[in-house]
Amino acid sequence: MDYNIYLLATDPQNPCRDVIHSRDTRLKVRVFCLDQERFSPDDNELQLYGYANNKLYAFETIDIVAEDALDLVGAIQWYANYIKYPKMEILPEDPRRGHNNIAM
Repeated sequence: MDYNIYLLATDPQNPCRDVIHSRDTRLKVRVFCLDQERFSPDDNELQLYGYANNKLYAFETIDIVAEDALDLVGAIQWYANYIKYPKMEILPEDPRRGHNNIAM
């Protein structure tokens, strides 16, 4: 089984501005700490959410291409291990009240 290798770009001025890079694909994922910053999802990108250590994170792709979309969950799982919370619950929608974009 092949495993992707991930790299992390961090901003020393803002610990909530990590970017996950896949070494083997073009996947890039921006990490947002939703308890510390505003987040407006980009309709052209994929977003997933995760709870870890009582914090809510948003993960948004950067210039996603179809063949890299399946790698998104793996990248988030890698990040969960990186932050020492391997049991992060990954969610398809923003769980905060009034923030999910479900059309009725």
